[in-house]
This record gives sequence, C-alpha cells and structure tokens, in this order.
Amino acid sequence: MQTKLFDTQGKESGTVELGKDVFSQKINEPLLWETINTILKNQRRGTASTKNRTEVRGGGRKPYRQKGIGWARHGSIRSPIWRGGGVVFGPKPRDFHTNIPKKKKMKALLASLGARAKENKIMVIEDLVLEAPKTRSFVEILKAIKLDQAKTLIAVDEMNKNLLLASRNVPNVNVKRASDINCYDVISTEYLLFTRKALQKLEQRCATKK
Repeated sequence: MQTKLFDTQGKESGTVELGKDVFSQKINEPLLWETINTILKNQRRGTASTKNRTEVRGGGRKPYRQKGIGWARHGSIRSPIWRGGGVVFGPKPRDFHTNIPKKKKMKALLASLGARAKENKIMVIEDLVLEAPKTRSFVEILKAIKLDQAKTLIAVDEMNKNLLLASRNVPNVNVKRASDINCYDVISTEYLLFTRKALQKLEQRCATKK
C-alpha cells in the first residue's frame, strides 16, 4: 500500500510504501469501541461533588413545631425537599480510571490505522522543521498539502518547540509524537500526516509490541 510523499514545503514529491503489518489490519469495531471508551473514561477527572443534608450549613433548629398547625412535619430546613437543602444521591469525587491490556490497545491502534489507510487519508512529509515559531509558515505548509481545512493529526518523531508553538493556535490540528498516539487520536481526526522518521518510528513501535 502506497501513499503520497511531500517535501518540506508541502509539494508532492513521490510516494511512500506503508508497512503491510501496520496499515492493513482488519477493522475490529467492538475492540475500537471498548478501547476508545476506556481512553475517554480515563480522561475524566472525577471531581464533581455535591453536599448531602449532613454537609449543608444550617438547619440545626426544627423549623416549626410538630403538631397543631396543619403543615407536614419537618425536622430541618436542609432536608432535600426544601430549597437550599442537601442533594440526594448526588455525585461525589471518584476515580474513573480503568486499565486495558497493552495488546488490546495496540490491536485497536492497528485497526484505526488500517481504517484510515483504506480511506486514503494517510500522508507523509519529509520533515516539519520550522526556522521560527510562526503560525503563518506552518499554515502555508498545510495549505500546500490541502489540509488547512481538515481535522488533522500530525505525528512527529520528536517534538520540536517551534512546531509546537506554531501549531497550537491552529484549529483542528493535533501534533503528537508517533510513540504517543492511540486509536482515539486516529479515529477522532480526518487525516493523518506523518513525517518520514515518525512513520518509521511508528512501524518499529508496532512491530515490537504486537
């Protein structure tokens, strides 16, 4: 399987062979769903918290006498049925983290890469080295590749400070190291743009962890 290769200015210069073992795997939708669901759960901070009737300030005195006035009996104005009272079964801080086997994560990554490869939405650029952290220079390269309007994941071998600063204000662009991308990063974007070294590093990573 081949894909387009671009030079450092974004001009098409040839093709690159994509590794069959990495980009030709079957799409396992149940595994993708399970892995992405786990990744999203692990991103939850779990800090939501409400106060129950014992934690709300006030309500120590009985609001009115028990009998003789024709009203329902109440022992505290901080009861959940009163305005300003406690919350019944409200959220409390909790840990949503769930572990998933490394082999499952790798198979899900291969499945997502295979899906993008079948759609011809993987491209390779020789390198992405900017002389200065200028967003305009970065956007010009994307325009040359016709990715300036698409949601794009850019995978590099090592994070470059100029590239990171130039890309952080560009909408729909996510720059990550090839060693850090997961199936959610791939599925949540429309196009994948690899540097040549990042593609090699990804293929090595997948070969050693399969």
